[in-house]
Amino acid sequence: MKHGQISSKELSEFIRERATIEEAYSRSMTKLAKTASNCSQLGTFAPMWDVFKQSTEKLAACHMELVRKLQELIKEVQKYVEEQAKNHKKTKEEVASTLEAVQNIQSVSQALQKSKENYISKTLEQERMRKEGATQKDLDKAGLKVKKATETYKSYVEKYATAKTEFEQRMTETSQKFQGIEEEHVLRMQEIIHSYCQSVEETHIQIGEGQEEFVKNMENTSVESLIQKLAESKGTGKERPEMSNILHYNTRSMFDLIAVTRWSLHWRICGVLTLTGAFS
Repeated sequence: MKHGQISSKELSEFIRERATIEEAYSRSMTKLAKTASNCSQLGTFAPMWDVFKQSTEKLAACHMELVRKLQELIKEVQKYVEEQAKNHKKTKEEVASTLEAVQNIQSVSQALQKSKENYISKTLEQERMRKEGATQKDLDKAGLKVKKATETYKSYVEKYATAKTEFEQRMTETSQKFQGIEEEHVLRMQEIIHSYCQSVEETHIQIGEGQEEFVKNMENTSVESLIQKLAESKGTGKERPEMSNILHYNTRSMFDLIAVTRWSLHWRICGVLTLTGAFS
């Protein structure tokens, strides 16, 4: 159960780290798309930068969408970690009696082993005294010790049988409970991993579709279309300008105009002189 809690937290940290990497990659792609926008807009290759920009922006959006899904998954894992901690705490309280049964059988087993060793020791001592021809008084004393050791040994055998029955019952129930917890834990972890895989797979599909669109746009961009776009952006119009014609003037009319201009100028000069004489 402790390892299960550790695994849940480590899985959460792993997904968090993946989300951080995806976010950094998305931001780098967004920055790269801006770089494409700042590339030269002159020449026949200029329209191609729009294709690069759109494709890179879509790629950045795909990875940012994955970040969003992973962040939602992290919340789900954290929620499970909290539920897991509560469930483990509750389980520890429920199996407290099993711990007592374990401690009891360990204590009884040690006492049983000591009583067995004591019984064997006293029995061997009694046999040795008989072989060596000890007095009846000493044999009686040894017999009392053997009897007491036998009774103690017998009582611990009975206690061990009772403790063993309770231990096996408690351990069976607790083991089944623990197995149920572990099965549920593994199932939840598999569900989380399935969601993780599904999110990554959906992102890869979107990236593949974006790449196919990029390739298609590149293939559909012909040399003629690029030159046509350049001509449309730099051209002055589709209609040809009219030819410039030379303006011809009538020679007689020009001479008449010159003569009239001279007469008018002469009249003005004479008028000025006449006025000057009158004042003087």
